[in-house]
Amino acid sequence: MSDRYCFKLAQTAADVEAYFQLRHRIFCEEQALFSGSDVDDIDATAYPIVATLPQTNEIVGVVRIYELQPGLWYGGRLGTHPDHRRGWQIGKGLIYKAVTTANTWGCQQFLATVQLQNVRFFQRLHWQSLQETTVCDRPHHLMQADLDYYPPGIEPRPPLPLVSQEAS
Repeated sequence: MSDRYCFKLAQTAADVEAYFQLRHRIFCEEQALFSGSDVDDIDATAYPIVATLPQTNEIVGVVRIYELQPGLWYGGRLGTHPDHRRGWQIGKGLIYKAVTTANTWGCQQFLATVQLQNVRFFQRLHWQSLQETTVCDRPHHLMQADLDYYPPGIEPRPPLPLVSQEAS
């Protein structure tokens, strides 16, 4: 998807720790959507996906995917490190990796609750809004990906948990 970034499942302890640290920075410190921690019960069954800089392996973007019921997948906690928010390349790559990975693993429907300011970005990436909703007292849209735009790949589905998923 990009030579500037690598998009992959976070499977090492170091990658998962950095994944949770970046989530905390974005959703707790910066956006103040959560106080203390953004870790929830979903993290026990979610697959963390990261964007890294190929030269340093520094994690600069995060998202998680999880299967709520057979065939019904969700994405969430999409975020980019503040120093790398230009051009939407990281967000676009993370979304593509998230949906194609779920599609590889039997996804029949992929949904996400998207913050209002990001709805148009998702629409340009072949998503449609299903309904307006409120999450953490902020306006969001429940959105659905067009799976025809996100073809399945060949990545095998690893067993959960990938590694201990505790935030620091």
